[in-house]
Amino acid sequence: MSDVSSTPTPHRRRPRYHGKHPRRFDEKYKERDPARYAADVQKVIASGKTPVGTHRPIMVAEILEVLSPKPGEIAVDCTLGYGGHAQEILPRLQPGGKLLGLDVDPIELPRTEARLRSLGFGPEIFTAHRSNFAGLPQVLASVAASLLAKPFGVDAPRNATPGADLILADLGVSSMQIDDPPRGFSVKHEGPLDMRMNPQRGQPASLLLQKIRADALASLLTENADEPHASALASALAGKAFATTGSLAAAIHAALPHRDKEAADLSVRRVFQALRIAVNDEFSALDSLLRNLPLCLNPGGRVAILTFHSGEDRRVKKSFEADLRENVYAEIALTVIRPGAAERNSNPRSASAKLRWARRST
Repeated sequence: MSDVSSTPTPHRRRPRYHGKHPRRFDEKYKERDPARYAADVQKVIASGKTPVGTHRPIMVAEILEVLSPKPGEIAVDCTLGYGGHAQEILPRLQPGGKLLGLDVDPIELPRTEARLRSLGFGPEIFTAHRSNFAGLPQVLASVAASLLAKPFGVDAPRNATPGADLILADLGVSSMQIDDPPRGFSVKHEGPLDMRMNPQRGQPASLLLQKIRADALASLLTENADEPHASALASALAGKAFATTGSLAAAIHAALPHRDKEAADLSVRRVFQALRIAVNDEFSALDSLLRNLPLCLNPGGRVAILTFHSGEDRRVKKSFEADLRENVYAEIALTVIRPGAAERNSNPRSASAKLRWARRST
């Protein structure tokens, strides 16, 4: 037997959490490593906050009630995000059901797919698709053969493209995106002024501001965020170069010198929201989804949409009402559903959420 020599692996000290006040964002929050710091994660949740790098699904019980997932049905989560809603829906579809998860974010989608796989949801019952929810018809068409090969709740001709029995769209930005400084979604941490859901496509918010005229920006701030100081802010921001989230926030405060800090901070959040909606063309995508929803639902299928802004909610409400008048939907939510007091207290990011639902005619 010949001797086989090997170079010994040098000893490496295990990574440690760098104290109470580390400088680097990726070392700053213990909850970014929940496997090692489970107790710390629970403390964050108990304090009414969302752990950094995760997302707490909103109005889960209400969504499950209106969608009423059943074994053997086909479900679509149009905005997969962290997978919190999907995680609750998937077990209720078994046996025989399947969930399609859509998300345009190339950074978060693989992480969420891996997380749901680790929970035991294999490809036979869950598939992830990198797509904006406006691409829902194309996703359903691409998986038509596998859906038709499965028994599911609603009879359909064998040569038809199957629809879904339930569809969910949560239009909020996920906490993983908000809490990640390089994505540029929030002023909470300094980062490049980007805001793109898909960083590989489109123009960042910084470029949009450099190119836009003041009148167009004022309209955008009003339409996308109901900003009361739209004209003053547009004059101060349009055509200017802002490389970081912090520099834009500072300019907003400077443009509103007579406002108290709390009111100015609210304007900062509204401006960021308006730019994010514009950068990602969110209203156009939502309009496309609403037009295609009836074609994507099986007879009797249910849809639930969570919105976080009046512009989104108006679009959903008007679309559902129009399709109800045309007998496309048999029933819609008569009033908007809001999170309960307990959820608003435990998860402040749920405060602005509104839930509407509809049921397809049979």
